[in-house]
Amino acid sequence: MAVEAHKSKIKSAPDKFKIAQFGLGMIGIEALRLAAGKPWIEVVGGVDIDPSKAGRSLASFTGIDSHQHCKVFPTFDALCNAAEPDVVLHTAGSKAGETFDQIEPMIRAGVSVSSTCEELLYPQLREPERSAQFDALCREFGAGVVGTGVNPGFVMDLLPVCLTGVSRSVESIYVQRIVNASTRRMQLQKKVGSGMDPRQFRELFRAGKAGHAGFRESAALICHCLGWEVEQITESCEPVIADHDIKTEFFSVKAGLTCGLHQIVEAHVIGRGKPLTMDLQMYLDARDPHDAVRIKGEPMLDVRINGGVAGDHATVAALVNVIPRLLRAGSGLHLMTDLAVPSFA
Repeated sequence: MAVEAHKSKIKSAPDKFKIAQFGLGMIGIEALRLAAGKPWIEVVGGVDIDPSKAGRSLASFTGIDSHQHCKVFPTFDALCNAAEPDVVLHTAGSKAGETFDQIEPMIRAGVSVSSTCEELLYPQLREPERSAQFDALCREFGAGVVGTGVNPGFVMDLLPVCLTGVSRSVESIYVQRIVNASTRRMQLQKKVGSGMDPRQFRELFRAGKAGHAGFRESAALICHCLGWEVEQITESCEPVIADHDIKTEFFSVKAGLTCGLHQIVEAHVIGRGKPLTMDLQMYLDARDPHDAVRIKGEPMLDVRINGGVAGDHATVAALVNVIPRLLRAGSGLHLMTDLAVPSFA
């Protein structure tokens, strides 16, 4: 009965969706602040494994008066003893396998999940068997799950797919994103290797501990949507070397050290060669930041977003805006391309 009731709730679209936040880092807190301004959202609580946060009000993190009565709990089960969320906003990891472990209790409770986990954009790439099992679990308990964000989740995958909607034919796609990391938060400046010895950065990338997460998932999603049969997806990443001393709010980088990354993914498609190239450059003092998609086919498309889409704010917006579409989609492990066209909510 509980499963059937939740399925009915997904379809009926209540006046307000009850949401809880899992992970109270910077992105999680910003998501709560954005949610506070949505008349169709009611925030009911948060979850964080940090014991120093348990028992505090969400207002102590967000500064939002309406969050004063909402508490932080150490586990999802503890949250459910006090509240019944419709959706959890999950902002606590990049690996699909780890995220499945974290959100399984939510799914079994019939609660849907919108997640910023990069690998959850296309979890079938690295976790095919578990993705199938998890999809079945979602359908059994009447919950929906989706991985979203700005990149991955929009500018380098969903946007190119949408642009092909007017294509009579597609021969190749080139996607480029150049980010001036000097204007971004400390975590991103650290992630791109600011101030690191170039040799150390290369070693970390080879060990899977550096570079942009979810890049191969973006390529896999595009190929999946276009029906391209992938033979392999190759990925390379080189440090961008500072040619002058750079000082940001968070880092001082001497010339000759790493100031960012240049990461490239190529999809090798059976019968088509390498029709998809994705080029990501994130570094301090980057000139001419932008997002661009060039599609060779009929028609030829060359789309550019001057300045680029700022990831910090856009990721939070994507996480929150997807809620109504996720619940309308019903149960299952969804791709962003399974849902209705993204829009402001």
